[in-house]
Amino acid sequence: MKKLSLVFVLVASPALAASGPFFSLFNTNFVVLISFLAFVAVLVYLKVPGKLMAMLDKRAEGIKADLDEARALREEAQTVLASYERKHKEVQEQAERIVETAKSEAEAAAAKAKQDLEVAIARRLAAADDQIESAKAGAVKEVQDRAVHVAIAAARDMIARQMTAQHADKLVDTAIAEVDAKLH
Repeated sequence: MKKLSLVFVLVASPALAASGPFFSLFNTNFVVLISFLAFVAVLVYLKVPGKLMAMLDKRAEGIKADLDEARALREEAQTVLASYERKHKEVQEQAERIVETAKSEAEAAAAKAKQDLEVAIARRLAAADDQIESAKAGAVKEVQDRAVHVAIAAARDMIARQMTAQHADKLVDTAIAEVDAKLH
């Protein structure tokens, strides 16, 4: 700082440009130079440069502490970010596993439903076949019964037309004898 002040004093070209004797109290440039040197001397005597340096050092230490704190916060933030990224990845993997499980369960449920449907269809077809067979057997029995009734009616009509009183008495006597033989 002292060297810098001396360089400014020696380079002071306006002081050299003044008219008249330079080392006179009537020369304003000389008076200003002396005042400046006295001011610098007072600053040096009061240790202002040291105090300024101490203030600057203190500020530099504060800035360094702030930088260290910011660096620590940044590292902590990176750690937290990495932790969240790991958690996000784990959650994403878990979600993918859940989706895969749901898909496989849905496929299994669909296959089971298809199998159940096929079994139900087979049961209904079997029941329908049974109903058809039952209806067919009922229809055949009904046709047979109807045929028997028609045959009996036809035989009755035919017997009634061909039956004479003598023949009827003879049939009655034969039937009574047959019943009497079967009962004893």
